[in-house]
Amino acid sequence: MTDPLIAAAAAARAHAFAPYSQFAVGAALEAADGRIFPGCNVESASYGLTICAERNALFRAVCEGARSFLRVAVVTDTEKPTPPCGACRQLLWEFAPDAEVLLANLRGDVVKYTVGELIPGAFDQQQLTARRG
Repeated sequence: MTDPLIAAAAAARAHAFAPYSQFAVGAALEAADGRIFPGCNVESASYGLTICAERNALFRAVCEGARSFLRVAVVTDTEKPTPPCGACRQLLWEFAPDAEVLLANLRGDVVKYTVGELIPGAFDQQQLTARRG
């Protein structure tokens, strides 16, 4: 994996805690200033407390002061690269609507999208502030 963002996501995947699903995921976000923020999924026996790799990376980045992102990479050990879940797509839309999304697997396959392509008709702040006519 030559892309440093995909490499960071793959390295984060190695630290995933997925004893229930056995589905380890790594993600990494590239901020506009060039910093890379990795994250992995962390599962809980109380499934609702589980955090996805993409949100883990995003929350870490926000905690470090990043607010603008250019790219996100997601790495899984699947036959075909796996896209983010709906919750992760929503948060990526709110923080990085124009970001490139690199979906990769351990075989080296990479598929590219934009966040907008992954969540058409997204809900965001505009709907919250729209006035009824």
